[in-house]
Amino acid sequence: MLSSSDADQGVEALHRLVMTSLDDDQAVETVSIPLAGKTSIADYMVVASGKSTRQVASMATKLAEKIKAESGHTPRVEGLPTADWVLIDAGDVIVHLFRPEVRSFYNIERMWAFGDTPAGEA
Repeated sequence: MLSSSDADQGVEALHRLVMTSLDDDQAVETVSIPLAGKTSIADYMVVASGKSTRQVASMATKLAEKIKAESGHTPRVEGLPTADWVLIDAGDVIVHLFRPEVRSFYNIERMWAFGDTPAGEA
């Protein structure tokens, strides 16, 4: 069994992997929302956009492959066939990848921003 500090390091490593992968794939307007202590669904929610459905699908596929290679566990991926909004559930980090118009319509960053402080931007 992992100690809490080992688990915290694992979460932080997963979060860094997600952020680095999205940066490498030129994701647009990447935002990381810390959720630890606010909800039990995850420790981080990451929201980013791609410029097209092709870029969103490519980012999602690469990220899922990197998460599997690093952790040995296959993340759950939803929305890949249309790639307007792809959800990647990697356990402690949930990633939403959008086309810009779809992201603007749903505006999930606002829904998950807590209090008066804006969501933490990467």
